[in-house]
Amino acid sequence: MNELQLLATYALLSLPSPPSPIVFEAGPFALRYYGLFIALGIAAGTWLASRELDRRGYDGTLALDSLLFVVIPGFVGARIYHVVTDYGLYADDPIPGVFEVWNGGLGIYGAVAGGALGALFFAWYRGISFLDYADSVAPGLVLAQAIGRWGNYFNQELFGRPTDLPWGIRIAPENRPAEYADAAAFHPTFFYESVLNVLICLALLYVARRFSGWLRSGDIALLYIALYSVGRFFVETLRIDPAFLIGGDFRGNLFVSSIAALLALMVLLMRHARSSSDRKPST
Repeated sequence: MNELQLLATYALLSLPSPPSPIVFEAGPFALRYYGLFIALGIAAGTWLASRELDRRGYDGTLALDSLLFVVIPGFVGARIYHVVTDYGLYADDPIPGVFEVWNGGLGIYGAVAGGALGALFFAWYRGISFLDYADSVAPGLVLAQAIGRWGNYFNQELFGRPTDLPWGIRIAPENRPAEYADAAAFHPTFFYESVLNVLICLALLYVARRFSGWLRSGDIALLYIALYSVGRFFVETLRIDPAFLIGGDFRGNLFVSSIAALLALMVLLMRHARSSSDRKPST
């Protein structure tokens, strides 16, 4: 096979990128795929959370009632995390850059932290168990992440190192890092993370049902943090987008993912080690 045939085959197998991040424009209004997929993710996550609340004996409408309490602080936390950890992107022109969320830039760990604070307040306000609420919401949250990641596809962002794998994504020259200007295709890390999140969602739903008699309130939420952080660690090793660095060359999100996974797993193990010892018969 000559070089021209190889290039043609590669082009057919690789993932194309869309020509524009905008769905449509009407005067000053522009509907962007990034915002559209975030909205779709929130809708799907809310639906699944309502189903899980129903299954646990709560009113499923609590999922809808909690949206403003959870989404707004989650959104603010996500943006703050991104701006603080990647401030170099905005240092030269912070206003209005730090507010231009439609161009991308939301950190999931900030979203979880902000959303958790909102959920804690909501649970107190409605007089329900925060841990039960967190367990009900966790599968929907990771499903929302899976859908929202497709906004990165349309923005041509959050891709990984160059690759010659058939599913490599073609990135427009203006969106490639300068050091990879000659590369044709890259790892679609947003896609990897989307698939990972779907699998985590299914795993959480399975564990919640299969081991319901063994689980304690809060276990599903902790398992979500552990599984997502482990998966995110490996995805992060492929990414080449700008990120905050520790020690000059270590991606900060690798550190955050490691700490989050270890803490969640330690808490899970400690909770069940304690409960096992409490159940041990005396002699």
